[in-house]
Amino acid sequence: MPPFHDYRDGGVLVQEPAAAALFGGVRQRKRARVTAMPPSFLAAAAEAAPAPAKKQKLRAAPSLDALPDECLFEILRRVQGARARGASSCVSRRWLAVLGGIRASELKKRAPAVPDLNQVFVCSDDDEDELDSASALPERSLEGEGATDVALTAAAIRGHLETLTIRGSHPTRGVTDAALSAAARGCPSLRSLALWDVPLITDAGLAEIAAGCPALEKLDITACPLVTDKGLVAVAQGCPNIKTLTIEACSGVANEGLKAVGRCCAKLQAVTIKNCPHVGDQGVSGLICSAAASLAKVRLQGLNITDASLAVIGYYGKAITDLTLARLPTVGERGFWVMANALGLQKLRCMSVTSCPGVTELALVSIAKFCPSLKQLYLRKCSQISDVLLKDFAESAKVLESLQIEECNRVTLVGILAFLLNCSPKFKALSLVKCVGIKDICSAPAQLPVCKSLRSLTIKHCPGFTDASLAVVGMICPHLENLDLSGLGAVTDNGLLPLIRSSESGLVNVDLNGCENLTDAAISALVKAHGGSLAHLSLESCSKITDASLFAISESCSELAELDLSNCMVSDYGVAVLASAAGLKLRILSLSGCLKVTQKSVPFLGSMPASLEGLNLQFNFIGNHNIASLEKQLWWCDILA
Repeated sequence: MPPFHDYRDGGVLVQEPAAAALFGGVRQRKRARVTAMPPSFLAAAAEAAPAPAKKQKLRAAPSLDALPDECLFEILRRVQGARARGASSCVSRRWLAVLGGIRASELKKRAPAVPDLNQVFVCSDDDEDELDSASALPERSLEGEGATDVALTAAAIRGHLETLTIRGSHPTRGVTDAALSAAARGCPSLRSLALWDVPLITDAGLAEIAAGCPALEKLDITACPLVTDKGLVAVAQGCPNIKTLTIEACSGVANEGLKAVGRCCAKLQAVTIKNCPHVGDQGVSGLICSAAASLAKVRLQGLNITDASLAVIGYYGKAITDLTLARLPTVGERGFWVMANALGLQKLRCMSVTSCPGVTELALVSIAKFCPSLKQLYLRKCSQISDVLLKDFAESAKVLESLQIEECNRVTLVGILAFLLNCSPKFKALSLVKCVGIKDICSAPAQLPVCKSLRSLTIKHCPGFTDASLAVVGMICPHLENLDLSGLGAVTDNGLLPLIRSSESGLVNVDLNGCENLTDAAISALVKAHGGSLAHLSLESCSKITDASLFAISESCSELAELDLSNCMVSDYGVAVLASAAGLKLRILSLSGCLKVTQKSVPFLGSMPASLEGLNLQFNFIGNHNIASLEKQLWWCDILA
């Protein structure tokens, strides 16, 4: 095609392909203007120019990635619905980061459109948001390698979280302040936050939570070494509705943070402070004094506090109902005595003391006298606890209902009998665990107590407790309902049978785990006498129990819901007997480690009643193929294999 002449200034207008060829291949959308040239030169140029292509190469499509963050922010905050925002966050890390920086209050709501009554009804934006809220989980837990910034930010973008738990952290891409900030921006209704072993979280992340989650009620910070008083102060000031606070193994937390929590959190009801080496009397005392009106549960463990802190608890703890003190080596007898005599613990109902050398006879008796509401006492590794102390304590504790003693080796059976002889008529539960001093006595006391109120008895892993002692227990506790004799390998049928016969009330829960010398005779007598009330029976590691016991169970136990036969000598025949028992409505059955249970049991297990919810078949010879078949037959049941 010949070139066009421009007569306005004597120049020549040339078509774009020819101009491109003439001037080095430069492409221009508008017409190129050149100076006048001889017609022969222009003809040669046109002749040398390549023919225009049928299809020109398409331009690169414009991308949102070319936009600055400010523009992308404005676009993404207009995305409607949690599902759409979640999908948008999957586009790229940049989009995820921008979405994570948008606060819930900054999301742009689209103006409602005028409905067209001539069209089919579809969900409105508000309805879609409601559906998103309903489908979004109010709780989210990130654990181990799954705890990363990306995972937390993605969860925060969907919003609607009320409970967030982070356990551990990815070794190289763990949760940091950036993701915690995204959670604070996206989840303003967050009420519970737990950070367990998250080493990269600092005060800055907690400050974001304080600014974005004013409704926070429960905070648990465990093993976060970079968190200090500064972060705790920010949370206390920004989240005044905190009711439950746990600080554990945080080496950066000291006294100022706890004092700020006491000043700012007027609704504080429960506080746990464990293994924080820099927390002392000032922090604990300041917290207790300021939150005295509402604080009901206090747990202090592994702290460098002295008698002064216990004195403050005793004077200001007027609302405390539950008190736990563990591993407080610098608290002495005087601290416990002053705490009791300050007369502030009038509402104290439950008290637990572990590894506190200050718990002496004087201290414990003072607690019994001046804490009139005390109903439950747990003592563990208290070396000063003796038989005389137990007798004096029983005389002073007028409403005590439960006593648990663990690893207190000076306590003997003589002291326990004296305690039962003098205990409150409301006393219901006694537990003795790993007490080496509990062993057979040469001769029974002249006066044996009869504790008709006792309903629950636990004697676990006391190697000196044998048949003679168990027979005495049966005589003094005629109305037992719960019996736990775990780990008493020396007990035989001769000790258990008298207890079974002397029990006037029906036993409900019986745990004989590790009583390896019991035989079918004792179990048969047990189920025949108490089968109408027995609901839980554990025979784990009772290696002399065979199918004969299962036959008695199938005939006598109409209320049995949980049966543990792990590591017993039961066989396929016993399983068949259980499966065919018409009156047996088991919910939980454990056959773990029963080496005589084989694939022949599969048809019988498959016919178990619909009441079965859990079945443990670990460590036997049934086989994976048969387990798969059984899972299809018992599709409603959880099978552990």
